[in-house]
Amino acid sequence: MPCTVDQRVDCDSAVQQITLSFSEDQYFDHLISAIEDAGTGAKGQQLLQSLAQFSIEREAEIEGICSTNHQGFASASSQLLLVSGQSRTLMNDIHAISQSTQISTENVARDKKASVESRAIRQNIDEANEALRDGLAVLRLANQVYDLLGRKSHYSALRALDELQDVHLLKITKFKIADTIRKSIPDTKKLIADAVMADLNTWLFRIRETSQFLGEVAFYHTEQRRARHKDRAEKLLALGNFKLNSAVESVADENEEFDILDNEDLQVDFTPLFECMQIHDALGQREKFKVDYASTRRQQKDLLMPPSITLIDPEGSSLSELLEGIAGFAIIEKATMSKAHGLRSLTDVDELWVSMCQTAMALVSNALSEVTNAELLLKIKGIIALFIQTMTSYGYLVQMLDTFLLTLFDKYAELLKRRFSDDFQEIVSTDDYMPMPIHKPDEYDKVVNVSWYTPEKPRQELRFPCVLPFSQMYPLCCIDIRNFLNQFYFFSDDHFHHLKVIDDTLKSSLDELLCEKVCQSLVDRLSTQYLGQIVQILINLEHFETACQELEQLLVAARSNASAGGTVVLKATEDFRNSKKTAEKRIFELVNSKIDDLIGTAEYDWTASTLETEPSSYMQTLTRYLSNIMNTVLLGLPTEIKELIYFDALSHAATMILSLPLSPDVKCINPNGVATLSQDVEYLTEFVDTLKNPILKENLDELRQTVALMQAENSDDFYDVATRNKKYGRVDAMNGPMLLEKCDFLQTLVLYEAKMPLTVHRLTHAVQVPAKPDKLTALSSRFGMKS
Repeated sequence: MPCTVDQRVDCDSAVQQITLSFSEDQYFDHLISAIEDAGTGAKGQQLLQSLAQFSIEREAEIEGICSTNHQGFASASSQLLLVSGQSRTLMNDIHAISQSTQISTENVARDKKASVESRAIRQNIDEANEALRDGLAVLRLANQVYDLLGRKSHYSALRALDELQDVHLLKITKFKIADTIRKSIPDTKKLIADAVMADLNTWLFRIRETSQFLGEVAFYHTEQRRARHKDRAEKLLALGNFKLNSAVESVADENEEFDILDNEDLQVDFTPLFECMQIHDALGQREKFKVDYASTRRQQKDLLMPPSITLIDPEGSSLSELLEGIAGFAIIEKATMSKAHGLRSLTDVDELWVSMCQTAMALVSNALSEVTNAELLLKIKGIIALFIQTMTSYGYLVQMLDTFLLTLFDKYAELLKRRFSDDFQEIVSTDDYMPMPIHKPDEYDKVVNVSWYTPEKPRQELRFPCVLPFSQMYPLCCIDIRNFLNQFYFFSDDHFHHLKVIDDTLKSSLDELLCEKVCQSLVDRLSTQYLGQIVQILINLEHFETACQELEQLLVAARSNASAGGTVVLKATEDFRNSKKTAEKRIFELVNSKIDDLIGTAEYDWTASTLETEPSSYMQTLTRYLSNIMNTVLLGLPTEIKELIYFDALSHAATMILSLPLSPDVKCINPNGVATLSQDVEYLTEFVDTLKNPILKENLDELRQTVALMQAENSDDFYDVATRNKKYGRVDAMNGPMLLEKCDFLQTLVLYEAKMPLTVHRLTHAVQVPAKPDKLTALSSRFGMKS
């Protein structure tokens, strides 16, 4: 076969190389190589055959040589035998080597097969090791996810989970554990989301608990800004025209840096919120997170608002806690909107702000009914104003709160009116209605400083103790009025934009108090029968009228720029002026009533047989009464009022005296009766002369002319117009004839002349004075009376 021939040729070539070796080492190298090749290729038999054939050929060659040269042959045979022996020995060695080689080859083949099998096993082991390493890496990373969750490293856990899903699981996709882990990834992501939301809820709870303190710090910072602004305004008056949070104030205060969320008192860390946003962004759940966060903040807002508050706490802690909580909550909202872009919209934040403000206003409104103290309400307004100014600095709209301050102001004005109304009533009711005594100069200075009063004399000319014209109620009321004005304007301190409302309400409230509680109370007291008290009321009314005029000027100076220009007119001014007239009329009534009582005691004997030599007792009492009241009770009245009272009293007295002879009960009057009346009239005239006021004397003209007519010898003069206008111009045209008829002058003339001395007769003819209508008209016009 061709394959066998080729193998034999190869063996022959190997034998050729062995035999042609030049050295022993080369010989053995070729021999070992031929044996290895024969052992590897299963050619050992062919190699032996080639060696045997080589040996035969060599022997044949030797035999040929030997047959040629026997000696040489013999020698060669010996050598050949030696070589043959050696060859056999070599053959045995080769055979032994061949067997050894065969065994080695089999061992090598067996080892090679074992090696191949070992290599396959090793490859399987390597693959198993690689798979195990990948699996362990997956498990290690999976465990790392949970370790990171345990350490609150939520974002790192999520990133590790993404790495596990996108990288490591791909290496072990042929293993079942990969499917198991892949199926658990959504649950693990949900676990991460729940864990980060739990941390966020914890953060939100702490934020809610911190909100009040945050608001308290914000309020304190605003108060510090107020103080700094006030100091700057005192140093530079122009800054006083700018309010807190104005652009000028903000620029002036910009050097005072303060971070409300990071200061020595408070630090607010937004890391949990940022991490939660980052996690939900990575999970593709940003919109869901926004909705959940908004819902949570609304719930926290509801938890922040109490069901009710109390405002009667003197420290205002209930209201302060409420507003501080709202302020802290709102500041966190603004900071969240600024730091976490896209999480909170301006609409969401404003909606929560409006809701909290409306709830707070409702709570305050419901609790307002329990507030009965104006000072407490002023503190409440101060807390709300501080809240408004604080939140304005953070960009919140406060119009609704500004409007709500009007509700507080209405309540404040009502409480002030109620309190000062009680004060005024107590002052009016407890006053002694006596001129106010002053014992020391410092007392005088205090009274003059608080009252609207211009002394008639300089202070240096006064001697103490002295008496002021008004009673104690006037300076007390002046003090209350000044306090009322000041406390009204206290409401505008710090923050209040409705200054015109203060001006208008103050005017109307002051008018109401002065008219109803002071003026009307004084008018009600005019019903007393004590003239001295009424006179003091009149004096007080006059000073209150002056005070109202001063108040009008003061209100013009104090009102805000928002109010319209022009003058301020208090209705109380006119009321006090009119009440003065009422008091004057009441004085007239009492004086005239006393005059009526005194004249009512007159006992004229109109047909007396003798002539009285002394004025009637009632006339003496009447003049003494008029003199006394003018020098005592009416002494404190202004001169023009005293003259007016005198004028009215004398006019009334003259009328009442004249009514005595005109009485229907008087049928006849003789000259003695006329003389007695004439004597009383003359006595009254002399008293009026002592008053040194010619105008007052004109009140007696009608009475004097009527008595003169009753004493006239010729009564026909009265019926002569020219003569009557000259002598009896003030005599009533109806009363004159009646009295003349009663006198029956012609029938009694003889008897009268016989009984009366000539001097007395002449005296009765002396009571005649000319009429002066022009001066009377002037006096009536001066005192507002009708002639």
